[in-house]
Amino acid sequence: MSQTIKAGLVGVTGYTGMELARLMIHHSSMELVRVTSRSEAGKTLADIYPFLNRLPLGNLVITQPDPKDLAEECDVVFLAVPHKTAMEIAATLLEEGVKVVDLSADFRINDKATYEQWYDVEHTRSELLTEAVYGLPELYLDQIMGARLIANPGCYPTSSILGLAPALTNKFIETDDIVIDAKSGASGAGRGAKVGSLFCEVADSFKAYGLPSHRHTPEIEQEISKLGKTDITVSFNTHLLPIDRGILSTIYTKLTADTSLDDIHTAYTEFYAGKPMVRVLPKGQLPETRFVRGTVFCDIGLVVDPRTNRLIILSAIDNLCRGASGQALMNANLICGLDIDEGLPMAPMMP
Repeated sequence: MSQTIKAGLVGVTGYTGMELARLMIHHSSMELVRVTSRSEAGKTLADIYPFLNRLPLGNLVITQPDPKDLAEECDVVFLAVPHKTAMEIAATLLEEGVKVVDLSADFRINDKATYEQWYDVEHTRSELLTEAVYGLPELYLDQIMGARLIANPGCYPTSSILGLAPALTNKFIETDDIVIDAKSGASGAGRGAKVGSLFCEVADSFKAYGLPSHRHTPEIEQEISKLGKTDITVSFNTHLLPIDRGILSTIYTKLTADTSLDDIHTAYTEFYAGKPMVRVLPKGQLPETRFVRGTVFCDIGLVVDPRTNRLIILSAIDNLCRGASGQALMNANLICGLDIDEGLPMAPMMP
């Protein structure tokens, strides 16, 4: 596409906004023309993000969030704002003909009552829930390409759903005994000042949190229930790692039959054939967060334990890139008619 697509970003000062700014530096067909923040309006991006110094994007001036201005200047807008904040902004932008990729939870849950139960706020734009497309390209590519509103998946759900999808589709596992043991880097808690996210609270320690009611639970259950064609309840357990980025989900399941690792590995490889952002690792190799750092890859490893009749699935992503901004850019590329991987780094940041 020869014409440059103009993009806006509402909420540039959080980690997801920071990551999206990083990714947009190298995008050849999409230009960030509006970035907003109530607290930092009037500054340039380079003022708040020195890594953008002497780069053209660093000169972009941060403005107050104004849906009318965004609609006049942008073809697509990313909403990197907390839940409840996004729904009204999204509705206004859609009315003005702007495509929206929402990184909040406001449009991920199909059922209004379920959203309100888990997020404890009223959903004031529930008429858009049936239109919003869940932005997991490996499952919903065709719907995403024709959409104007994308519900960008959460980080934990991305890792969990991609890990479970082939097993559920092929009926390898029981649907009533799934345990997801997921661990995330500290950036998953956001950039706001919180005691639990301070360096001295996180470094040299390891803890569980959000048990047993993490808000990503209904999102995971919604999507894997579709895959399993039955209502599925999972035990979803989250932990905080003393690292900046990364999610490793270890998923414990019960096999429905005596199935070999060879057969399961073949099925996973076939399921993700033609879906290059998911890498099914060779048998015997397990994923590590460092090998997906700064990328949109999801690495999957498989273990069959015949003694306990379990299939253990391990899934690693970068929570900020594949789990948020990178996936948002994948979705924006698709709804704007671009290649899915345009502007996205393919090699991890090492070491």
